[in-house]
Amino acid sequence: MAERADTQALIRLVTWLSPAFPVGSFSYSGGLEQAVHDGLVTGAEDLDLWLKTLMHRGAAWNDALLLAESYRNHEDAKRLRAVAELAEALAGSRERHLETMLLGGAFLAAARHWPHPVFEPLGPEAAYPVAVGAVAGAHRTGLEPAIAAYLHATASNAVSVAIRCGVTGQRDGVGVLAGLEKSVMSVSARAARGSLDDLGSAAIMADIACLRHETLHSRLFRS
Repeated sequence: MAERADTQALIRLVTWLSPAFPVGSFSYSGGLEQAVHDGLVTGAEDLDLWLKTLMHRGAAWNDALLLAESYRNHEDAKRLRAVAELAEALAGSRERHLETMLLGGAFLAAARHWPHPVFEPLGPEAAYPVAVGAVAGAHRTGLEPAIAAYLHATASNAVSVAIRCGVTGQRDGVGVLAGLEKSVMSVSARAARGSLDDLGSAAIMADIACLRHETLHSRLFRS
């Protein structure tokens, strides 16, 4: 029975964080499009460094911590709302706010196919990592697997962005994902043990790219 429960949890994580899940993540680049335009990311090696930086000391690291806090407090409505407010406040640009809130709202709307009382305190919209963390906690998927699935989905979307921007091909894109395995695992483990006291970002160029994307004249993505 335990094995079946683990398999069910895995299937749910794969479904919720699949590119086919109707959240519209393909519309957002998280500033990567601007970085490509500015010549900061020109190939697979740059993309690998960009994503590792985000995971270890950037927005993806903060997302992992917010997801973990939401997972642990999915039954505490007051604390869950507080995490949701913090996550929204941490959005460092208009487009970053738009991205995380619209993704989170779309995730919650689609995830209601798996009914649970956790949706009531969250309301119709919450920052994406909070939405994923709370729902994953409610369905007991396992904390580290939930963080790992989230980070992998984030990286996969970035690789797709890079391919569409002409930075890399599909084969090299898969190579980037393969090279990120250790980072995904180590960051997931650290975030699962961490707390909100560990929040912080030092990915300055990525943050600036998110800000500058608002004025990019010709673009494919919403952020």
